[in-house]
Amino acid sequence: MFDATSIGLGSMLGAGVFVVFAPAAGLAGNFLVLSVLIAGAVAYCNAVASAELAARYPASGGTYVYGRKRLGEWRGFLAGWGFVSGKTASCAAMALTFGHYVSPGYAVPVAIAAVVALTAVNLFGITRTALLTRILLCVVLATLVFVAAAAIVGPHPADFSAGGTSDGGATAGFSGVLPAAGLMFFAFAGYARIATLGEEVKDPARTIPRAILAALAGAFVIYLALALLLQNHLTEGKLAATTAPLLDAVVNSQLAAGAPVVQAGAAAACLGALLALITGVGRTTLAMARERDLPAPLARVGGKHTVPFVAELAVGAVVIFLILTTDVMTVVGFSSFGVLIYYAVTNAAAYTLEEHPAHGPRWLNVVGFISCLLLAFTLPHVSVLGMAAVLAVGAAGRFVVLRLRR
Repeated sequence: MFDATSIGLGSMLGAGVFVVFAPAAGLAGNFLVLSVLIAGAVAYCNAVASAELAARYPASGGTYVYGRKRLGEWRGFLAGWGFVSGKTASCAAMALTFGHYVSPGYAVPVAIAAVVALTAVNLFGITRTALLTRILLCVVLATLVFVAAAAIVGPHPADFSAGGTSDGGATAGFSGVLPAAGLMFFAFAGYARIATLGEEVKDPARTIPRAILAALAGAFVIYLALALLLQNHLTEGKLAATTAPLLDAVVNSQLAAGAPVVQAGAAAACLGALLALITGVGRTTLAMARERDLPAPLARVGGKHTVPFVAELAVGAVVIFLILTTDVMTVVGFSSFGVLIYYAVTNAAAYTLEEHPAHGPRWLNVVGFISCLLLAFTLPHVSVLGMAAVLAVGAAGRFVVLRLRR
């Protein structure tokens, strides 16, 4: 359970926590904390649904498998394709963020090197993945504690009047709460990685539900605390305008000398999230290939550590391609839309189960389903249209392939 929880928490406390507060603040303004609460509530609905289904179907693939079992092939495909496409783009974003922190002048080659190295780690089996994730998670948690301390200590007396204006958040307000919650959900989505590892954890029916809820609870407390501290420490405009809110929080404090600590922590967070993302996408790709929704060779599992090596290598290759053709922030909204659709299917599948735990009644699945769609379609229009097009292309491709097989 400790390893599985570490992978989930390491996925959530990834690059997202170092960048997502800024665009969310730009939309919600002083209502940022409310957006975090909404995103956390929706994440709870999804986590409970994921935990129920993972206990019932402990197989690699997560909601792709659950959707096929409970709702039919097309709904399962929609969930799987949304996850694979959205999270593959997120892998590229994580890698590029790592490159920009470590070596801004050589961000792309550094990002590619990180993808190659972490794909190699995954090929040595899930126990190595969990061990490295634990190490990186400890670094990230120490960094976040340092950022919180800087925000509590407050700005340097000489910088007290140098805070930004509110111009950057002038158009932000209550109407931006739901779009901001949709973006914040990007940072909450890591617990899905636990469910995709159903074939590689001990006693999955017991371990996976507990690990999902434990990881979500830890991330929620951390995000809520950071939102409160950042809003209190940085002006609304400065928080909305920055591309590195946690770094700015330290730079504009009496602990400014510790800025390199935050840069190192952000780099570790990117590596941890990227490692877990490649793992989760590879397992979902494996599951889809088993059902012939993706090319059959992607389902090959082999080697001493019995990992889906073809899927892992394919994911790594696609991520490297995206690194050369995308930027960091654009895919945040894309990923949020794809993952929210994924969890809408999760809630719908969980609703069909005969039994529900006391902490996850059936009506909670209805709330989760509606909330996911609401947040998805209130995201910025570019994100909605972009990922809707990707989902449509995937569905059209599957339709053509099925017709040809017949």
